[in-house]
Amino acid sequence: MTGHGIRMIDVAAKPVTERRARASARVRCLPATVERLRSGTLDKGDALAVARLAGVMAAKRTADVVPLCHPLPLDAVEVTVLLPPPGPAGDAIVTIETVVRATARTGVEMEALVAATAAALALYDCCKSIDRGMVIEQVQLDEKEGGRSGAWRRQPPPS
Repeated sequence: MTGHGIRMIDVAAKPVTERRARASARVRCLPATVERLRSGTLDKGDALAVARLAGVMAAKRTADVVPLCHPLPLDAVEVTVLLPPPGPAGDAIVTIETVVRATARTGVEMEALVAATAAALALYDCCKSIDRGMVIEQVQLDEKEGGRSGAWRRQPPPS
């Protein structure tokens, strides 16, 4: 045993500041799946609306699924699902972007990441009957603002 316990970080002494985080996820799927998403002809209905709603709901419940996260009063949650343009055969990438804002003592990075992940999972659930080979990938924090550490932005990979 290492002697280290598991604990929620004490944020009582931290100042309340405006916090913002942006995260994203990608769903790799067949072009035919994207066309069904675009046309709204999936058996479960409007999968894009379902994904956006799942992301918002998940952000609000982050502390219920990530054990050491503080429950936060969120000011805003935005979930955007971007479809690629019609293209040739091969994989297509659906991009999910989330932005979460709160005025709190701790950041909202986890809420943004959970929102992106839940939206991707909801999209998978709505499309699995026609494309079981979908891949959820590249779930990542893209930027954060606020708090003691200030702003951070993911740098594009070197080309």
